[in-house]
Amino acid sequence: MHTIGTEALNFIDLNLLTILFLFGLGFIGGLVSGFIGSGGAFVLTPGMMSLGVPATVAVATNMCHKFPKALVGAIKRHKYGQVDIKMGLILGVSAEVGVQLGIQIQTWILGRWGQAGSNLYVSLAFLSVLLVVGSLVMRDAIKSARDESNAANSGLVRRLQAIELWPMIHFKTANIRISLWITVPIGLATGVLAATIAVGGFIGVPGMMYLIGVASIMATATELVIAFVMGLGGTLIWAYYGMVDIRLVLIILGGSLLGVQLGAIGTTYVKEYMIKVVMGVIMLIVALSRGIALPTYLHQLDLMSLSDGWVKVLNGVSFVLMCLALLVGALIILGSMFKARRAMMAQAMAIPEPEMAQG
Repeated sequence: MHTIGTEALNFIDLNLLTILFLFGLGFIGGLVSGFIGSGGAFVLTPGMMSLGVPATVAVATNMCHKFPKALVGAIKRHKYGQVDIKMGLILGVSAEVGVQLGIQIQTWILGRWGQAGSNLYVSLAFLSVLLVVGSLVMRDAIKSARDESNAANSGLVRRLQAIELWPMIHFKTANIRISLWITVPIGLATGVLAATIAVGGFIGVPGMMYLIGVASIMATATELVIAFVMGLGGTLIWAYYGMVDIRLVLIILGGSLLGVQLGAIGTTYVKEYMIKVVMGVIMLIVALSRGIALPTYLHQLDLMSLSDGWVKVLNGVSFVLMCLALLVGALIILGSMFKARRAMMAQAMAIPEPEMAQG
């Protein structure tokens, strides 16, 4: 095993409260992952960091737990006909190249500025990506809620699909024909982001929806295949550097495997725009959480002066907002599921009544 400095081995101590929090974190992360297709890392990575887990260890540990969970979610949603395996594998290969590049960026930052620099980098990346993508997704969700016929196939999608640049690929399940060279940048960006902050779905899902033209339900499901490919390859590299905390992997994975199946089932009951609503709401709350934590990392790098009291306050508020993001996401998903389920059951119970009266 090759380690990058002594800070790489700074694994946190575990107690009952920490274990319960991690299990709950895994469950809600899995619930969100199965529902919106992202690996759930935008919940899990900051959640671990809020407990004091170093950013690189959080990213590596999250990536390790991701691939078995993604496999379970992909199999579950494939049964519902929501996964384009061919698209997932093709994007997954280019994403794996991006993962290797992202890991090199992370290790360079860690070696040059230490753990505080890595924490700052990961938080800044989270903040910028979450704000931009979260805002775009929420805006699209609001439009979709007002007009459910509003499809992701914009003029940009039609123009990209019309580009005849060899090799052209036909994705049968998604019913899309497009050039391989349109998919490669999406896969590369997904992989780099996944290795940097363990969140590739922020790029992968919107990329499939708004550039390739995949329906949101299929995009979120296919992302699970990409997450499996990236997670498997990325885990091997991070483990080589000694960054994977297997204790956290097992605890989070236990909760995630339960949540991801429930989240996958939830996609069969809700309207497509609700998936975008959940993604946007959680992204924006987590962005606020990471933004509040930024001054503490600047303080550690001697770029800002804060009293110990302020550091505790900022860390506390950041942690509370993280918990709020988890709670809000879970409530929206479960509430939407139960509401849709209740409506379907009421409709099913109403159908036999005329038949019984005729009998």
